[in-house]
Amino acid sequence: MKIGCITLIDPAAPGARQDKLRADVERIIASIFSEPSQFVPALVSNDRKQLRAALVRLCDDEKCPLVLTLGGTGPGPNDIVPDVTTEVVDRKLPGFGEIMRYYSYERFKVSVLSRAEAGVRGRSLIINLPSRPKPVKFCLRLLQEGIAEALEQIAGIKPGLRGDEIEVPLDKYLPFLKRLRPKPDPAGEKHPSL
Repeated sequence: MKIGCITLIDPAAPGARQDKLRADVERIIASIFSEPSQFVPALVSNDRKQLRAALVRLCDDEKCPLVLTLGGTGPGPNDIVPDVTTEVVDRKLPGFGEIMRYYSYERFKVSVLSRAEAGVRGRSLIINLPSRPKPVKFCLRLLQEGIAEALEQIAGIKPGLRGDEIEVPLDKYLPFLKRLRPKPDPAGEKHPSL
C-alpha cells in the first residue's frame, strides 16, 4: 500500500528533526498494518498553493490510498493544513478529527486546540495528524480500525491490522453513559408479577 506523508517545513526546526518525525511515522504505520507499505514523502513549505499541490499529487497522480499530513492543525495564523484539506476533499469524514480530539485530551491537554480534519478525495483517504511522534502514535492506534474500513470502502483494499489497538475505558471517557442508563431505584416500582 502506498502511503503519502506530508511534512511541513519548519524554518525554526532542523531538517534532521523533520526527517526523524517522518521516520517515526513510518515505523508507527509498520507497527499497525501487517502488510508492508511504500511511503511517498513530501516536504512542503507552509504555503497554501504548495500544500494543495502536494495533496492533489499524492491522491491523483501517485494514487496513494492513504495520505497523512503532519502538523499545522492548530489555531495559529500559519496553521493552514485543515483549511487546505477541506478545499481538496470530495467528502469530509469529521469522525476522525472528533475521535482524535476527544480521546487525546486525557493525555495531551493541548489536543483541544486541534482543528484536524479528514476526508476522501477520489480513492484516497486524507487525515491530518499532530506534529509530534507520541500523539501521532496514539491517534493512529485509535483510528486504525476506522482507517482500515475506510480504505476498504474507498480504495477496495483491506490492510491487515496487528491487533494491538488502544483500550479505551468507557466509564472514564464517556461519563454520560451512566446518565443514559441510570441504575434502578430500589425503592421504586416493581415489575408486575405474571
